[in-house]
Amino acid sequence: MGLFNFIKNAGAKVFGAGKETRQETAKVEGEKDQKEREENKKAAARLEETVRDLKLHVEGLKIEIEGDMATIWGKAETQSTREKVILVVGNVEGISQVDDNMEVENKEPEAVFHTVETGDTLGKIAQEHYGSANKYQTIFEANKPMLKDPDKIYPGQVLRIPPEK
Repeated sequence: MGLFNFIKNAGAKVFGAGKETRQETAKVEGEKDQKEREENKKAAARLEETVRDLKLHVEGLKIEIEGDMATIWGKAETQSTREKVILVVGNVEGISQVDDNMEVENKEPEAVFHTVETGDTLGKIAQEHYGSANKYQTIFEANKPMLKDPDKIYPGQVLRIPPEK
């Protein structure tokens, strides 16, 4: 699929707080870089665990984080699983790009990604993409298990909009 962009400061928090400034000495910089690498490894492990907890089955799932970019490898059973994994990873505070290197076992049409804006509802998004606000449930179902309530979306969140059947 390639490279996907997200809003870096929107989404769930999996990274630690209290980052130091870059005007430190070289020794402190090295320690900070090491600390950041360790923090990124922990965040990647938490994301892998989240994907498994959501029952999104990806054989050989591997996530790496460097800076604000996450890279994903593995083999998803379906295209929708692949897209959901991308969204789980991208809808995390601190991630602005997801480099998707996953394979898909069972090909199907790709969904469109929609970034939620202030004032959006699933009904408004459904009207925009399908021509009917009543099709909001299609978007809600396409984003389960990440969405638990159709009224709880937030600006900056990226949603799957599956092709109309």
